[in-house]
Amino acid sequence: MSGTTTTDGGSTMEDERLLDAGNGITLCAQAFGDPDGTPLLLISGLGQQLIAWPTALCEQLAAQGLHVIRFDNRDVGRSTRAAVPPPKPQQLLTRRFAPGQYTLADMARDTAGLLDALELESVHVAGRSMGGMIGQTLAARHPRRVRSLTSIMSTTGARRIGRPALSTWRLMLGKPSKERTESIERAVVLWRHIGSHGFPFDEAEVRALAGTAWDRGHDPAGVGRQLAAIIKSGDRTRELRTIAAPTLVVHGDRDRMVAPTGGDATAAAIPGARQVTIAGMGHDLPVGAWPRLTELIAGQTRSAVAAR
Repeated sequence: MSGTTTTDGGSTMEDERLLDAGNGITLCAQAFGDPDGTPLLLISGLGQQLIAWPTALCEQLAAQGLHVIRFDNRDVGRSTRAAVPPPKPQQLLTRRFAPGQYTLADMARDTAGLLDALELESVHVAGRSMGGMIGQTLAARHPRRVRSLTSIMSTTGARRIGRPALSTWRLMLGKPSKERTESIERAVVLWRHIGSHGFPFDEAEVRALAGTAWDRGHDPAGVGRQLAAIIKSGDRTRELRTIAAPTLVVHGDRDRMVAPTGGDATAAAIPGARQVTIAGMGHDLPVGAWPRLTELIAGQTRSAVAAR
């Protein structure tokens, strides 16, 4: 990836690029740090764009000697939109989706295609929420591409595990916003609810990110298809048992989106997985947790290298 810009802190941030991931999918990606550094791929969660991995956090990771790559999954941001109709609530409940509805395995294949486009044979992977599910699937189905896995605030897909709180469901099931201001206000309400109640809430940052996300590509239909991909993929516990990559499972104890039982089940399913709980963290990446998250993610890459 080219088009490098130097930040005030001395680290480097590249321009966003559209890359051919194969199978008709184009993904938007952006990298930080020395291209010769240890590659770390960050995978975003449901409905979240690459900006959901904060720039300053990416720079902190890059300062650990990592070449950090973040990207838009299909159906969000600047990446390809699927042609499948978005699911209706009844389809989500019955798990009967339109022909052509993709799964987490398809999104993992997109991710492998992105690595091909970046000419990277293998990378360390850190995924949050749905991104953790994609990372898990990538490690299970494309094991040679994953040097290590950090699964953050994620789960296995088992029906009674890692469920959102009922109050969270009520917020999620509202009608999509039709204009930018409304979308920002709803983001504030949602993230105040599912965010880290053990850390200060940065409303200004939530507003800024929500506005940027709207400008980069607001598409509720795409988010619906991503949710359908999670549900259609079902319980992946058996598949997780095949993961050989060194794995770290991170979860907050205040998560109202993916209950901490999701992290417990993930760690139990993946052979040799190490589990860390961050006190006070919910379903976001609060600034106050960045030092610990940087330590954990960077440490996981170093441990995997040392174990080889």
